[in-house]
Amino acid sequence: MESFTQIINDINGFIWGPYFLITLLLGTGIYFTFRLKLVQIFKFKIAYRRLFGSFSLHGEAAGKDGMSSFQAVATSVAAQVGTGNLVGASTAIIMGGPGAIFWMWVAAFLGMATNFAEICLAQIYKSKDDTGHVIGGPAFYISRGLGGRFGKILAAFFAVAIILALGFMGNMVQANSISDGFASAFNVPKWFSGAVLALICTIVFIGGVKRITRVAEKVVPIMAICYVLVGLIIIGSNYKEIPDVFFLIFKAAFNPDAAWGGATGATIAAAMRYGIARGLFSNEAGMGSTPHAHAAAKAKHPVEQAVLGVMSVFIDTFVVLNITVFVILTSGVVEFSAVGKPVFEGIGLVQHAFSSLLGAGFGYAFIAVCLFFFAFTTIVGWYYFGEINIRYLFGKKGIKYFQILVVLFVFLGSILKVKLVWELADMFNGLMVLPNLIAILILSPIVVKLLRDYDKGVEYKQDSYLK
Repeated sequence: MESFTQIINDINGFIWGPYFLITLLLGTGIYFTFRLKLVQIFKFKIAYRRLFGSFSLHGEAAGKDGMSSFQAVATSVAAQVGTGNLVGASTAIIMGGPGAIFWMWVAAFLGMATNFAEICLAQIYKSKDDTGHVIGGPAFYISRGLGGRFGKILAAFFAVAIILALGFMGNMVQANSISDGFASAFNVPKWFSGAVLALICTIVFIGGVKRITRVAEKVVPIMAICYVLVGLIIIGSNYKEIPDVFFLIFKAAFNPDAAWGGATGATIAAAMRYGIARGLFSNEAGMGSTPHAHAAAKAKHPVEQAVLGVMSVFIDTFVVLNITVFVILTSGVVEFSAVGKPVFEGIGLVQHAFSSLLGAGFGYAFIAVCLFFFAFTTIVGWYYFGEINIRYLFGKKGIKYFQILVVLFVFLGSILKVKLVWELADMFNGLMVLPNLIAILILSPIVVKLLRDYDKGVEYKQDSYLK
């Protein structure tokens, strides 16, 4: 098992190396940031109004064949806000040093523009499945937008990659963190947590798209608010440390040895790799996952839905993930042994940080419960994204087998070692990013034209943008 883990780690070293995906992700973000004229800044006010103006816990605006804008955002945020915001953040700090957080911020800011482009294309190229439900996503805009054999092959590659990355490997990560958190807080056997989680997932999956969106729109706001409020209380109690934390993050981004006396041996390349990779796992900008939810939303204009993607990335990284980061770093709980091994890591580090003020009993229990809801809603969202691609590849007949496999992987993820699970997730995430970025870069003129027409008040007609 250790040899296999090392092989996957070596593959990830190339995929997430400075000359491949990191360059492509940052380059794509920079490209769209300037081609769309800093859309993440100048459309932020509209995004804020769109989000809270469409807020609903009952989905009144949703039809029988789609979602409301808020349901789409809730499903998107449900998928984004998961273990990446807790375990991913702590792992990035340990493996890449606090400087990794700087690169998380950079990736998220640039990723807002990338996510905007993805959602615009998902709205333009959306269609209906054999049951009459509105569906869309990268596989659809890749195949229809690029056209020909190349488009079909690239779309099929993406569909297979996302099924493996999120439906199977990604959901193993979520389940692994849940079982680990409950084992630490309540001494619950990991196999038992996995079995219960698998049963709950089965019930939700069988209920279909409508049950998934109802779960997301109700659970996401509540879980995020509770976590943020408690986190702010802890950060507030350590407010004197906040300036030093900011200084440490910026300094360690370019001089990793400045953190903790160089105990981790982190390099700038490691800070970038773990910051951007874990940031991607958290906010999913550029992965092509969240556009599946936004494609199903009923919006008058694609731009009005795309700005909500900007807001969802902001909430995920600059609100929820930053709560984890500043609770850990202001609490001063990061410790290393004499040989440079972390005393606490993964969800244990987050629980230990929250326990610094809340006490061991309540702190560990609070994070275990929060993580359950975070990770569970991510599993639900990722299952939905995977199902859409199963429909794209095999039609309705493949869904039942996909449900069985996802439930099985959820259980297996609960009992496997965390390092292998994370490395597998990183590898498959990288594989799904590549075809998506290629497609949105080729189709970027359509996005630019769409935004320009929107700013000019031109009425949206889908056919005028289809290639």
